[in-house]
Amino acid sequence: MEALGSEPVMQPRASEPPVRVSVVVPVKNEAPNIAPLLDEIEAACRPLGLFEVIYVDDGSTDGTAAELVRACKTRPWLRALAHERSCGQSAAVRTGVLAARAPIVVTLDGDGQNDPAFIPTLVAALTSGGERTGLAAGQRVGRKDTGFKRLQSRIANRVRAFVLKDSTRDTGCGLKAFRREVYLRLPYFDALHRFLPALVKREGYDVVHADVVDRPRRAGRSNYGLFDRLWVGILDLAGVWWLIRRRREIPVVIELK
Repeated sequence: MEALGSEPVMQPRASEPPVRVSVVVPVKNEAPNIAPLLDEIEAACRPLGLFEVIYVDDGSTDGTAAELVRACKTRPWLRALAHERSCGQSAAVRTGVLAARAPIVVTLDGDGQNDPAFIPTLVAALTSGGERTGLAAGQRVGRKDTGFKRLQSRIANRVRAFVLKDSTRDTGCGLKAFRREVYLRLPYFDALHRFLPALVKREGYDVVHADVVDRPRRAGRSNYGLFDRLWVGILDLAGVWWLIRRRREIPVVIELK
């Protein structure tokens, strides 16, 4: 893989047809899940027209990088980027969005729990809402995590919804579709991906939702534990609440002629 700078912004060449959808998949130590998930993503995206898939390897220590190099040789629509060291999921998503060539970006987790079959549903929900719709967020049904992990998520989502009033049942779902330009207007911080609905609404855009079916993890194990999220999540919640409180009226801009 070619080394890139800290903010790889990729724009299509003049001779290239425009890419309609960029699918960004952040991964860390997910080597066994790469090939089967890529097959599913390709099948889901073919009806959408020209698409690209951008995998961002966030400092994996297993065979993830080698699997991505191998996959790129037979999939011209696949691009693989890598962080020299692990910087977190939000950083990996941001790297992928900065590199994306399409105006619409879809994200999903690389462990196989997010079903790519719902990508067209989210893209349709986003585009049918018009330009004022900035985000289509998946909300999981039939969660396949352990009972304790589901309890954690339920409590966290209720607290977040009460504090932020973001009208979203499940912000932890990795399946999301959004307008690239809207995402790039958001303040960046670690764990940004967990607060997208509240921050997109802060910018004056609408958020729509779609139920998506959760699946068991195919292989490997989760990179997160209870204490990886708990205390940091409380601080992040307070910070996002402050950002929303400090946002004043969103100006309507007109061009003078």
